[in-house]
Amino acid sequence: MEQNTKKGHPKALYTLFATEMWERFSYYGMRALLTLYLTAELVNGGFGLNREESLAIYGIFTGLVYLTPILGGWVADKFLGKRKTVYIGGLVMAVGQFLLAASAFLAHSLEPSTRLFLFNFGLGVLIIGNGFFKPNISTIVGDFYDDNDPRKDSAFNIFYMGINLGAILGPFIAGTLGEKVDWGWGYFAAGVGMILGVLWMKARENTLEDKGLPPGVTGSQVLSAKDWQQIIMYAVGLIAATLLVMTIWHALPDSITKIITIVGFAAGIIGLGYIIFKGTNGADEWSRMIVILVLAFFNIAFWAGFEQAGGTFNLFAKDNTDRMIGGWEIPASFFQNINPFAILVLAPLFSVLWLKLDKMKLNPRTPVKFALGLFLGALAFFVMTQASNLAATGIKVSPMWLVAVYIILTLGELMLSPIGLSMITKLAPTKLVSVVMGLWMASFAAGNYFAAMLESILHKFDLPLYPFLMWVMLGSGVMLLILSPLLNKAMKGIH
Repeated sequence: MEQNTKKGHPKALYTLFATEMWERFSYYGMRALLTLYLTAELVNGGFGLNREESLAIYGIFTGLVYLTPILGGWVADKFLGKRKTVYIGGLVMAVGQFLLAASAFLAHSLEPSTRLFLFNFGLGVLIIGNGFFKPNISTIVGDFYDDNDPRKDSAFNIFYMGINLGAILGPFIAGTLGEKVDWGWGYFAAGVGMILGVLWMKARENTLEDKGLPPGVTGSQVLSAKDWQQIIMYAVGLIAATLLVMTIWHALPDSITKIITIVGFAAGIIGLGYIIFKGTNGADEWSRMIVILVLAFFNIAFWAGFEQAGGTFNLFAKDNTDRMIGGWEIPASFFQNINPFAILVLAPLFSVLWLKLDKMKLNPRTPVKFALGLFLGALAFFVMTQASNLAATGIKVSPMWLVAVYIILTLGELMLSPIGLSMITKLAPTKLVSVVMGLWMASFAAGNYFAAMLESILHKFDLPLYPFLMWVMLGSGVMLLILSPLLNKAMKGIH
């Protein structure tokens, strides 16, 4: 560790950077197409769904994508270790993308109900695969740094650049193929990207040293052929189990599925609470856990706004934005690239900024950074409100409105997301890091779900979406700023 401190970041950071980049290429390439694919006319290979139906599917999918990491984190902590769990998740997600591709390639060959089942099966496989991948790769990054190592926030900013490089390439490549060639080729490209991520991590696994191995296993090593047999077995088992669950679910009446859903969510919350209760010991650990829970609550408010990107912003780009440049029409999915491109430009500046401020003893504590992020979110939705009001007059607005909104939201994101990942690895009890990372992802799940459902909920009360989000973020930022002195004290010496 001392050697790493003198020389900078360990090689493993860049192994994990590229692995995460390919996974995000896969995810964001698929996400950029999702609502566009669902709302496309049947004759054009889509499903012909209306706005509300497509946003509901988007919300359920993106919500569950962030909820299953609780399961993946628990499996890694208790049984398989983080490395195996990441490999399993990557392989399963690749299969999910190929299933979505099949639903598009066979659009005119399958019965509509069979095709919809195949599409939902692909989404289900993606959800479970993401749960195994997402929390564990982030916590492997944290394993290479001590809790108060000033490089830790910097490392997560670099790691976050990998996330956003993939998020740029995904919509450009998969989005263009999907919108301009065939929806299926877009999803196929996303699946290939996920396979490349798995192969890269396997080729560079020696740089991970002794991190991410199964419980009780020590010493620097790479996984054996026997370990890979177990990885393949788990991957196949998860895909088969998803198919079985979806088949049974499809056969049950709606009244029964609603009861199962409520009981399932309740059981999950109780189970998670029990694991955290049993694994958290002493006043300091409990104090830090309370900070995590409070910040998770405010995290929901930010992401309920931010995740309009793949839903209402995507549809705003398609329907209300002037996308013509000469004789060329900008694909609506291209607007998804503004955020990750801004991250690539701004994240290095933030990474340097935190280190500089730390040396000057002016680095804001985590709760204050979160509050600043919420204030920036409020500003973004003030701008989006003006754009929406202009579009309501019947004209197509300049694309610069969306560009401005995405850039302001990106500034807010950099105050929350990489800092939040770093915070979990600092504050969570050592033996619960992956589970608590899963809990943190659950706050994203809630934010994603509200992002998709808010428009239809607010419509019933005749409340406009974008001003509502502006006031929610502004109020949340003020509350968090007021609470920040108490939260700083509760972190018990962790910055």
